[in-house]
Amino acid sequence: MSTNTVDDKRKVTTSRLIEMKQRGEKIAMLTAYDYSMAKLIDEAGMDVILVGDSASNVMAGNITTLPITLDQMIYHAKSVIKGTKRALVVCDMPFGTYQGNSKEALASAIRIMKESHAEAVKMEGGSEIRESIERILCAGIPVMGHLGLTPQSINKFGTYAVRAKEEREAEKLIADAHLLEEIGCFALVLEKIPAKLAERVASELTIPVIGIGAGGGVDGQVLVMHDMLGINQGFSPKFLRRYADLSTIINQAVGRYIDDVKTSDFPNASEQY
Repeated sequence: MSTNTVDDKRKVTTSRLIEMKQRGEKIAMLTAYDYSMAKLIDEAGMDVILVGDSASNVMAGNITTLPITLDQMIYHAKSVIKGTKRALVVCDMPFGTYQGNSKEALASAIRIMKESHAEAVKMEGGSEIRESIERILCAGIPVMGHLGLTPQSINKFGTYAVRAKEEREAEKLIADAHLLEEIGCFALVLEKIPAKLAERVASELTIPVIGIGAGGGVDGQVLVMHDMLGINQGFSPKFLRRYADLSTIINQAVGRYIDDVKTSDFPNASEQY
């Protein structure tokens, strides 16, 4: 366990997140995609681990989140679950597995839960995907909503700019947030929207609201692990705080290894049998 304030080793559940909101305890959420990193993040005291479709970018090298498949998301989630004891593990439903066909949405969610053992799914959108969310919830599968900037809709919007700055879009976001709570979502992610709007949504909802680029007036924060650890240096939005510079550390370590191999310094006498 790290030196942070987390001293509760009980398993985090959807109901515990609501309790955290009720007592004003902020929720820490971070992405992970493999066993080793999930284990480190979980042992540090993370509340929620998101197996994000951002794996499409940081693990597979794609430009957008759209290409990643259901099979790939299940693989990543299964790996993360094996490294996690305390955190609630939420798996993104990838593009194309729930939009427009609620029966396919349910089948996709069931596959994620059965094959990966993830504990909840996350879906982007509001009223447009209501039927899919309701069908999944009826099967007893917890759903985390996601409004604001929805990267799976990048080709529709054509930009990753801040969303809901105009009154009409802001009002729709507020309505969608209330809708998601009413139909049974256990939490909501708000991405890249004005801080005042996010704070208003968080104050009006009883479920936890997790922000990414949505200011400090929400119930918790989420970042992409590769961004906050400085592994990915090509992404520097205003909302990102880097807590390490692992790209430089790794580059230097690998460089020293190469030098030691080339100069026959590695392995030395004590490093061989």
